[in-house]
Amino acid sequence: MESTLEALYQVVLDRKKNPQEGSYTCYLFDKGLDKILKKVGEECAETIIAAKNDVPVETVGEVSDLIYHLLVMLVEKGIPVSDVLAELDRRAHKIGNLKRMKQVDKES
Repeated sequence: MESTLEALYQVVLDRKKNPQEGSYTCYLFDKGLDKILKKVGEECAETIIAAKNDVPVETVGEVSDLIYHLLVMLVEKGIPVSDVLAELDRRAHKIGNLKRMKQVDKES
C-alpha cells in the first residue's frame, strides 16, 4: 500500500516530468535548486516558530509545508523518497546509543 508521502512524491515527480502551467511545483522547478532550498529554509523557520508559539494547527500546517518542499528538493536532486523511508525504517528498528546521542547533542 502506497503511503500518502509516497503518493505526494509521485505527484511532485510527475510535475517535474510533465510541467503544467500555473503549477506552483513547476514554478519551483523552473526557478531551480536555490529557490527550492530557500523555501525549505523558510518553511523550517516557520515550523520552528509555530512550534515555539504552541499553536498546534499552525505547527501541523507548517510541518506539512516543510515536508512538501523537502519532497520537491528530493525530486530535484534525484533522490527517491523510498530511500528516506528506508532510512527511517532502519532507524526505527535500531536501539539507540545514548552515549552517542549525547555526543551528537554536544556537537550541534
